Amino acid sequence: MESGFRKFVFLDIGGVLLTNGWGHESRQLAAEKFGVDYQEMEVLHNLIFNIYEIGRITLDEYLDNVVFNKTRDFTREDFKSFMFSESKELPDLLQWLVEWKKDFPFKIFSLNNEGKELNDYRIKKFKLHRCFDGFISSCEVGMRKPDPGIFKIAMGITQASPEDCFYFDDRLMLAESARWTGMNSFQHIGFESTKKILEDIKSNQL
Repeated sequence: MESGFRKFVFLDIGGVLLTNGWGHESRQLAAEKFGVDYQEMEVLHNLIFNIYEIGRITLDEYLDNVVFNKTRDFTREDFKSFMFSESKELPDLLQWLVEWKKDFPFKIFSLNNEGKELNDYRIKKFKLHRCFDGFISSCEVGMRKPDPGIFKIAMGITQASPEDCFYFDDRLMLAESARWTGMNSFQHIGFESTKKILEDIKSNQL
């Protein structure tokens, strides 16, 4: 099993273990709930959200620009509470991974795009330390997928060779961007297919 200990699994979080932290469906729901013009909010969101995800601005600064750029009849805290409440666990994989990791000799890391406040909330709320040995998040490293640099940072942090790395993302383009760096990369389609790949890695079939 000595060679096995050199293997590293990297998982996206949104769309794999949890719902997206602040995806377009959540933004649409927020616009309906709070009576905000969705199209206007979306234009502003697209201009600044990437900056939030790489940790250059806070969640409050993001909201200052996207939502509270005018007087509202709801509070900032109510809006933020709604944002956090949109994070939900997806079926099966997280709980299975927690149990599977107990008998898994390799290291497992998150590798995700997320703003700091949402990232911190999701890690704590869903007790993600149970399945991850560490978190490589865009807000902490100042770089976001699909930039190949974030995958190189991940390999640098773990001191792992590309051939010993296995990455899972629900978005094909982001899975492909990991493959550019030499990582073994897979699109997460669903629980059963990802479970099989992980079991194959564990049994040294991959």
